[in-house]
Amino acid sequence: MILQSVPPLTLNYDAEAVSISGMSDPQDKTDRDDRDAFRAAMEDVEPISDERPPPYRRKRRPEPLNLPVGDEEQALSDLAIETGDFLEFRRPGIQDRVFHDLRRGVIAAEATLDLHGLRVREAKPALQRYLTQSLGGGRRCVRIIHGKGRGSDGQQPVLKQKTNQWLRQFDAVLAFVSAPRWDGGTGAVYVLLSGKHRRR
Repeated sequence: MILQSVPPLTLNYDAEAVSISGMSDPQDKTDRDDRDAFRAAMEDVEPISDERPPPYRRKRRPEPLNLPVGDEEQALSDLAIETGDFLEFRRPGIQDRVFHDLRRGVIAAEATLDLHGLRVREAKPALQRYLTQSLGGGRRCVRIIHGKGRGSDGQQPVLKQKTNQWLRQFDAVLAFVSAPRWDGGTGAVYVLLSGKHRRR
C-alpha cells in the first residue's frame, strides 16, 4: 500500500470568519465582497431631512378667554343643511394646498373656544363674541370644540349641527374642517379666518 502525503491544514483567522485552507466556502468570500461593496456605496449617503409635521401632537387644553359681553354684529339663523360626522367647508377661491394644510393641522390653531356643555342659546353669542375677538386679535386660525353630541337628548349632536350652520354665515370665515384626531377629531373644528377682517 502506497501512502500519499497530505499537506497540513492551516487556520486563517479573519475579522469576520474563520476558514480552513482548502475547505473555505466560496459563498463566504462573495458575501464579504457584497458587504464591502455596500459600505463603499453608502459612504457618502446622508439622511434625508423630513420637514413634515409629526403625526402626533400633545393635546392642548382649552384656554379660557375673557370674552366681552356686547351686541353682536352679525345675526345667525338656522340653515337647512345636513351635518355629517366630518365637517368640511370652504369658500370659492381657497387654494387646495391651504385647505389641505388646515385639515392636517399644519396651520396651527392660535386659540380655542370650548362650547362643550353649553345650551344653544348660550353657545350662539359665545361663538359670535369669540370670532369677533379673534379677528380683533389678528388670529388666522382658531379651534372650536363643539363635542360629539353623546350627552344630547336623542343622541343628536346639536352643538355640532349649529356650529356647522353658524360658521358658514360669517363673512370672515374662509374655511373650516374637523380637527385632526390628535386635536379633538370630529368633536372640534379648525376655522380659517380672513386676513382682510383681521386687525393687528
